[in-house]
Amino acid sequence: MSALPARHRVVVTGIGMVNPLGIGTETVWARLLSATSGVGPIRGFDAGRLPVRIAAEVRGFEATMWLTRKEARRLDRFCHFALAAAELAVERAGLDGIDPDGAATVIGSAIGGAATMVAGVLQDVAAPNMVSPFFVPSSIVNMGAGTVSQRFGFRGPGLAPVTACASSADAVGQAYRLVRDGYAQAALAGGAEACIASPLIAGFANLRALSRRNDEPHRACRPFTADRDGFVMGEGATVLLLETAESALARGVHVYAEICGYGQTSDAYHVTAPDPTGRSAARAMLAALREADLKPAEIDHINAHGTSTVFSDAAETKAIKSAFGAHSSRLAVTSTKSMTGHLLGAAGATEAAFCALAIDRSVIPPTINQDADAADPVCDLDYVPNTARPHEVSAALSNSFAFGGQNVTLALRRFVGR
Repeated sequence: MSALPARHRVVVTGIGMVNPLGIGTETVWARLLSATSGVGPIRGFDAGRLPVRIAAEVRGFEATMWLTRKEARRLDRFCHFALAAAELAVERAGLDGIDPDGAATVIGSAIGGAATMVAGVLQDVAAPNMVSPFFVPSSIVNMGAGTVSQRFGFRGPGLAPVTACASSADAVGQAYRLVRDGYAQAALAGGAEACIASPLIAGFANLRALSRRNDEPHRACRPFTADRDGFVMGEGATVLLLETAESALARGVHVYAEICGYGQTSDAYHVTAPDPTGRSAARAMLAALREADLKPAEIDHINAHGTSTVFSDAAETKAIKSAFGAHSSRLAVTSTKSMTGHLLGAAGATEAAFCALAIDRSVIPPTINQDADAADPVCDLDYVPNTARPHEVSAALSNSFAFGGQNVTLALRRFVGR
């Protein structure tokens, strides 16, 4: 029997972001720390007949900055975002010294090519013989991973996790294990989503999942407050370049943080609602800590799932208290969705990237819209209200929870070389 591959430490050496706060990691990070909201009136289509007319859209994105016009026409917007984020992820660290045969591509999405699906259905109703031949290949979820793999010639494992709003957290976690366990030297991992489309806004609105603060969009996403009334739909992509610590040191590239734990559980409770006890969410956090060989007291910061929905925020608060006990009051818990909106399948990788940057830069982003007169006694942790906080972060968790009861936690820590 052959021996199992040796385990490796896994580090983040590249971060690429496209989201409602901007294009490029430094732009996004600066706006995040300045407590800027990316939420506004929907401009991508006429939302006047909908009960929800706000979203967190990506502004100023030109697909032809990253693709030819022909490629852009053949691919859905979520693939445009994925390719742009992947290009940005490798821009700083490069790929010199990485064997493409040993490089994985793991890009998740909750829904995939939403705009292509909507256009295809409408065309089918009008004239089925005119449905685009690119309808299927541009809308299927794995095309984000496929196009990124093709762009960089990565011929290692290719995966496209679909676990709703935990999709890209699972993508990062699965890529981490591929690299850790020796099945890949490196990986481009993350998620992409572009589903600000009328049927999806209408569907989530009819679920009563979305905020209806149409007249004050920048204040609509208000996680953990007593007057929260739902999440704000967002879009974008984040891709991380992961590689073994040995590879990063040999290449002499900057390391943002080390990924060291990945916990997954299921609520087995409800199609859309979280288990109000938070039991399984707490187990996901503890599983990530156990894999990372970290004690609860060693965690400084949690980037919360924090969607601004009534039940989810309360359940997550309970879960954090259950997992961390007395230490929960000393944690800095941030919901960056208060600024980016909820990027659905791209949220987990985005928030893991924010954890890596918090570790690298020693500053914790805020949760905005935390009005003192709107405090919720059920949600009583330190949510880093309204202003970024300089703080050395040795280790952090990123939580992602999803419809269907999926719970995913990623653990990251400061990388200490050799």
